[in-house]
Amino acid sequence: MADTSHQWRFFRAGGFDQVQLDTAADLLALGQLDQKLWVALSCPVQGIEFDARSLQFIDADNDGHVRAPELLAAIQWANSCLTNPDVLVQKYDGVPLSLIRDDQDDYNKDDAAGAAKSIKAAALVLAKELGKTEADVLTVAETSAAQANHTERELAAWEAAGVDALPLGEATQAAHTLVTELDAKVQDFFTRCQLAAFDVRAGGLLNASQDALKALAPSSLATSTEAISALPLSHITAKAILPLTGGINPAWAARIAALHDTVITPLLGAQDTLTGADWQTIQTKLAAYTTWLAAKPDAAAEGDGLRDLEKLARYVRDLQTLANNFVAFRDFYTRQGKGTFQIGTLYLDGRSCELCVSVNDAAKHAALAGLSRVCLVYCDCVRGADKRSIAAAFTAGDSDQLMVGRNGVFYDRPGLDWDATITKIIDQPISLSQAFWSPYKQVSRLVGAQLQKMAASRAATSTGKLYQTATGALQKAAVGAPAAPPAPFDVGKFAGIFAAIGLALGAIGTMGVSVVGGLFLLAWWQLPLVVVGLMLIISLPAVMLAWFKLRSRNLGPILDANGWAINARARINIPFGTSLTQVAQLPANAQRSLSDPYAEKSSSWPALLLILVAAAAVVWFLRFRV
Repeated sequence: MADTSHQWRFFRAGGFDQVQLDTAADLLALGQLDQKLWVALSCPVQGIEFDARSLQFIDADNDGHVRAPELLAAIQWANSCLTNPDVLVQKYDGVPLSLIRDDQDDYNKDDAAGAAKSIKAAALVLAKELGKTEADVLTVAETSAAQANHTERELAAWEAAGVDALPLGEATQAAHTLVTELDAKVQDFFTRCQLAAFDVRAGGLLNASQDALKALAPSSLATSTEAISALPLSHITAKAILPLTGGINPAWAARIAALHDTVITPLLGAQDTLTGADWQTIQTKLAAYTTWLAAKPDAAAEGDGLRDLEKLARYVRDLQTLANNFVAFRDFYTRQGKGTFQIGTLYLDGRSCELCVSVNDAAKHAALAGLSRVCLVYCDCVRGADKRSIAAAFTAGDSDQLMVGRNGVFYDRPGLDWDATITKIIDQPISLSQAFWSPYKQVSRLVGAQLQKMAASRAATSTGKLYQTATGALQKAAVGAPAAPPAPFDVGKFAGIFAAIGLALGAIGTMGVSVVGGLFLLAWWQLPLVVVGLMLIISLPAVMLAWFKLRSRNLGPILDANGWAINARARINIPFGTSLTQVAQLPANAQRSLSDPYAEKSSSWPALLLILVAAAAVVWFLRFRV
């Protein structure tokens, strides 16, 4: 059972408890904390705003994800290399030289604890080169540059040693590649010949069999056919001599010709055959190049402890920050900084959206992120030849003017600006005010659409009648015949229609009189309450539905779609969501002129109508209520 002696402290944000990681003791005790209390259990190495090389060091299995055990192992490794682990939470930009442990007697490269002695030695050498003392800090930039310089020096020394290992000069690499490619097939040929010399019966058996050749006969053949390539390189005989200018398997003929021209002739002189001894001579002459090539320094190799020194410097700087954006989302929920998944800010439609995440495939991301109940706007961002895709959460304002094709500007965390174009929208409630007015906006749009259809229909009808009249007049003028008199209006035919229209208008009028009469029966202070009540009846269902959805917004699906493993119900409630999207506001103490020379002229008819209604109400009140 895990030790639970550490005194943990939690803070509540996003509707759940999150652990506070303020001290080195908190970090070192993370292995004791139940992982069910961690906000995340895995995060991607790419697509987040965190030092990618630091994440690569922590990602021990190089699978592109940092998982909880890897984070715990990194913390313990750093602790084993330091004399005082408190430095992990002191916001250094590197590692203080005096705090690197050097008391390991048994140094073992594969032992995390034993690596400290090598790190200390490398740190002392680097400090001497930089003119620093043990009281100074070796920064991440300095240790990274030292590792890069070490690799460059090793590579330069390796290249210098290779000058004497090139028997063919610049053509040695191509010759070595060709010999390596043909070695197995050539060795197969000479081995078959040796068996034929051992037993004459083997000669016929080791050549291409009659059945194998019959199997090729009905096929459409090419030199790249696998069955042809599998046949012996040439005819097997006890003499063990490989002809170079003829009698070669067609699948290998081009490569043998290249071997003859670029390797055999320069190294052995002009000859038309190759023996087993010749082949061994070629390999001997290329052996120095093979050995030199195998000695090429690995850029990721530990250069006298420099790589581990860089690793330690990065851990001292980054481990607490990573833990506070992994075990807890402290930076995101306290608004004291930005979470590692927040890659920038999108400015669009008079708003700035701070919850923007990187996206590789918008369609795939939206399939899962849609479960978050957050209004997400997917944008393609372009800066010169560079392209990227983002998903921005709109959590304040409304969605009336959000539509595919609209443009904005995206500022990434380093401050670079990108042209952003909306490509996809996941429509969800954004605010309660939007939900309150949505029924009226829907009715307004519906009425507007119907009026436009009616106007278009009337315009089309009028245009058609005008066209018919003009055409008839022209035809009449051309023929010269008198026009037939119009048919008389048949009152009886339309009597039923007029009666139906009259009944409908009467019913509407009666209903209107009843409503107005009922309103006039109310006291004056009750009329506003009626209006408010009517608006609530219309808007309350939409507001309640939006309220439930806004309260259940969840950050988890958005990050899960990006490769995270979110372990908590990371809520985005209404007040917190409002803080993530800023709506345009005038600056404090700004001067504002309300004189607009191009403002639309207001009509006096609405005011006059309102005055008449008010006067009628007063007259009615004085006549019937006084």
